[in-house]
Amino acid sequence: MALSTDDDIIVIDPESEYGPLIEGLGGEVINISAASPNHINALDMEQEYGDGDNPVVLKSEFLLSLCEQLVGAGKLTAKEKSLIDRCTAQVYRDYIRHDYHGKVPTLQDSHACLLGQPEAEAKDVALAIELFTEGSLKTFAKPTNVDTNSRIICYDIRDLGKQLLPVGMLVVLDSVFNRVIRNRKLGRNTWIYIDEIYLLFQHEYSANFLFTLWKRVRKYGACATGLTQNVDDLLQSHTARTMLANSEFLVMLNQAATDRAELARLLNISDNQLSYITNVDFGHGLLKCGSAIVPFADNFPQHTRLFKLMTTRPKDITGNL
Repeated sequence: MALSTDDDIIVIDPESEYGPLIEGLGGEVINISAASPNHINALDMEQEYGDGDNPVVLKSEFLLSLCEQLVGAGKLTAKEKSLIDRCTAQVYRDYIRHDYHGKVPTLQDSHACLLGQPEAEAKDVALAIELFTEGSLKTFAKPTNVDTNSRIICYDIRDLGKQLLPVGMLVVLDSVFNRVIRNRKLGRNTWIYIDEIYLLFQHEYSANFLFTLWKRVRKYGACATGLTQNVDDLLQSHTARTMLANSEFLVMLNQAATDRAELARLLNISDNQLSYITNVDFGHGLLKCGSAIVPFADNFPQHTRLFKLMTTRPKDITGNL
């Protein structure tokens, strides 16, 4: 895909492991943290964001999820939600009037708009999100200043920190969605890889947004893939179980006993098939495609440049193969 097509490849990297591979393929690595000079605007919005509907409506839903993530689940009142929706429409008005050209609004604009409302509740919401709009965690409150147009791109979110990570995952997923929409207009395919995907299911709003994105991007010429070693953690989420059960293509490597039992129940894997993911070597496992489940062995040559770019085993990185 990287070398023989013009398709876009996007990686979400929570453990800072993909940098060498992405750079080796000529791609762009975007490091995002509270201390980083890199910014991604949470309010970036493509013209087709609404898929035929009013894009501001969907963006308002996204901002409501974002604000609930900032202030705490269930803590926004009906009045406060209405005020956020009102301000969303106001900050996008000029941008949409100019046919989605010119200055894109930011969370700082939304914050200022809330402060300008006459209702006391608007001031309360503005104060609640101030840390993330004007304070030390304003990484996603400013105009995007990184190149998100590279054909191969990696969002390195390892250093976001505990407070910023849930918000960061939402914003990065939304940024990816905007890219997919843009590519559909260009007739270009998009491949999305989300490592340690179980992290997104630990937070209600990123899980729900991912679930929606997972279904919608298929018709936009995109394919999303999730990777995780923590299958047991992943299966604690009903949303994740639903997505896993409905996935047409799965690759399973060596699994712990509890994970094997859960996967067997969920995917109807026989005892004989389970032996191929029990105490097996690297690169050995099961491949499920539709209703077919077959064993495979991938003996990837370890002395190639590509292997050295991909491996994360400490002994490989230090050269003591």
